[in-house]
Amino acid sequence: MNNTEFYERLGVSKDASSDEIKKAYRKMSKKYHPDINKEAGAEQKYKDVQEAYETLSDSQKRAAYDQYGAAGAQGGFGGQGGFDGAGFGGFEDIFSSFFGGGGGMRNPNAPRQGDDLQYRVNLSFEEAVFGAEKEVTYNRESSCSTCNGSGAKPGTSPVTCGRCHGAGVINVDTQTPLGMMRRQVTCDVCHGTGKEIKEPCQTCHGTGHEKEVHKVSVKIPAGVETGQQIRLQGQGEAGTNGGPYGDLFVILNVLPSKQFERNGSTIYYTMNISFVQAALGANVDIPTVHGEVEMSIPAGTQTGKVFRLKGKGAPKLRGAGQGDQHVTINVVTPTKLNDQQKEALEAFAAASGESISRPKKKGFFDKMKDVIEDI
Repeated sequence: MNNTEFYERLGVSKDASSDEIKKAYRKMSKKYHPDINKEAGAEQKYKDVQEAYETLSDSQKRAAYDQYGAAGAQGGFGGQGGFDGAGFGGFEDIFSSFFGGGGGMRNPNAPRQGDDLQYRVNLSFEEAVFGAEKEVTYNRESSCSTCNGSGAKPGTSPVTCGRCHGAGVINVDTQTPLGMMRRQVTCDVCHGTGKEIKEPCQTCHGTGHEKEVHKVSVKIPAGVETGQQIRLQGQGEAGTNGGPYGDLFVILNVLPSKQFERNGSTIYYTMNISFVQAALGANVDIPTVHGEVEMSIPAGTQTGKVFRLKGKGAPKLRGAGQGDQHVTINVVTPTKLNDQQKEALEAFAAASGESISRPKKKGFFDKMKDVIEDI
C-alpha cells in the first residue's frame, strides 16, 4: 500500500486540512454506511473509509503514515539497522499507540458538537453604516424529526454492540519486529459508534440526521465592514449522540456606493464645484449618509482641498463614537462658453494682466478648403 491510498479513500489531497478530512469522512461514511447502501462491496468500502479516517484524523498517526505508509501508522517498522524512533515521537508514543493509551480513540458514545457552517450576506452601503436585520435561508443537517437523532425506528432503541461492548474499538494482535503487539482498531460491527441499530429509522436510514432548509434572522450592527463575521451559536449542523448543534458564521460583504467611499468609520465624497465658486467662495449642499449638509467653501479654494464634516461618517463598532466625512473638492473647468461668458473672462484676464491668444475664426474660404481636404 502506498502512502496516498488513505487520502484517496476519502477523496482528498495529501495536504488536506483536518477539517477537510473530517468533512470528507462524514460524506464517504454516509455514502457507504451498511444501513443505507445495500450494494455489494459497500460494507468493505465503509470499513476502508473507517480505517483511513482513524489514521488521518490523528496527527501522530498521519505523520507516521505519510512517512512510512500503513505499516508506520499501525506500528510496524520496515527500516533496516537500528531504530531510534525518528518520525514517531519517541518510544512513549510508540507503545502508547500499541496499547491504546494515546492512539486518539475517543469515547464513541460521548456527545459531539455538529459542524460549523458559513453563509455570505451582501449589504448595501447604507445597511453597513446604520445596521440592518437580514433573514438568511440555507441547507443544513438537523436532528432527525422522526427518531429524534437516535437513528433507530420509533419505538426501538440502539443496543450496546455485542462485539466491542460499547467501546467502539476492539483489540487486534499484530506481529511486529518488537514481537506480538496489541493495538486498537475501530469495531467492524458498530463501526465505532459503540451501538447497534437493529431497526434503522426509515426517515434518516440510521444516521440520526436529515437535511432541512433552515431560516434564521441576523441582526447586523451599525458600522460593519466587508470580511467581518457574525457568529450565530447553535445554528450550524446537528451534533451526534445528543451533542449540541454547531455554529453559523455569517460573513459580511458590503456592496460599493455610487456616491461614497469608506475606510473604517470615515466616509469620503468628492464635490464638483465651478471655477467661479472656487474663486469667489460659495455655500454648497453636500450629500451625506445622514442627509444633505450645507458647507461653506472659502474664496480661492483649489482642486484637492479636503474639508471635514465632523460626525457625518459611519458609527464606530461597540459604541466607540461616530466617524467623520471627508469632502474633496474638484474644480470643474467649463468646456463650452457663450460669447458673453468669453468676453467676461477676457476682461478678467486683461484686468489680471494675463496674455491670452484666441484661435482665429475661419472664414468662408478656409471652411471650404477644409471640406475639400476631407473629400
